[in-house]
Amino acid sequence: MTRNPWELPFLAEPEEVAGLRRVMRLHLRLWGLPDVIEVAEICVSELVANAIRHVGAGTPCTLLVEMRDTYLRIGLRDPDTRALPTLLSVGPDAERGRGMALMDAVSERWGVILGADSKLVWCDLATRLASSAGHVDDPRVAKGEACLTLYAGGATPGPGMGRIHAAFQLEAAIDLIADLLHWLRAHGYDPDEALDLAQSHFEAELSQAV
Repeated sequence: MTRNPWELPFLAEPEEVAGLRRVMRLHLRLWGLPDVIEVAEICVSELVANAIRHVGAGTPCTLLVEMRDTYLRIGLRDPDTRALPTLLSVGPDAERGRGMALMDAVSERWGVILGADSKLVWCDLATRLASSAGHVDDPRVAKGEACLTLYAGGATPGPGMGRIHAAFQLEAAIDLIADLLHWLRAHGYDPDEALDLAQSHFEAELSQAV
């Protein structure tokens, strides 16, 4: 799976947070990383809140997302090289200063990269990937990948195709499911009942994983 770095310019305003979280959620679903969506959204919220509080509302910023080996890196670039994030020791009832502590708790590591006229505050989130371009280390995912590869006859877009590659895989998966439903119907089984059972198994396995 190709996971190309991406960035999104925005203005540091509270009303931008929901949209940034939504974009992050969509990208991580496309990247096959649903397990880190919740933590990634927390980090995005805290990075933006930190920029608003310490750099200033309305400041032009950029959200950056990329893979660093098997870690998901989320970064926020702003033009203020003086206001550096600080990890404070705060109590449970503190109203301020808890943002970086929360990000520190949910991420593997974080830091600041200073440039000539900007800084980048970043954090790395652990994933269950075996490699940066691989799938989640799950035998069920591996079996599904093998089925799709056989079904498509090896006709897949080359690396670097991004959204085209993801769309091709989705279309191939839908075609495979549809053909399996035809097979079930031809052999006297109820396709709707089979879909319901498959959905129940899928949701049960997700619950066990969580």
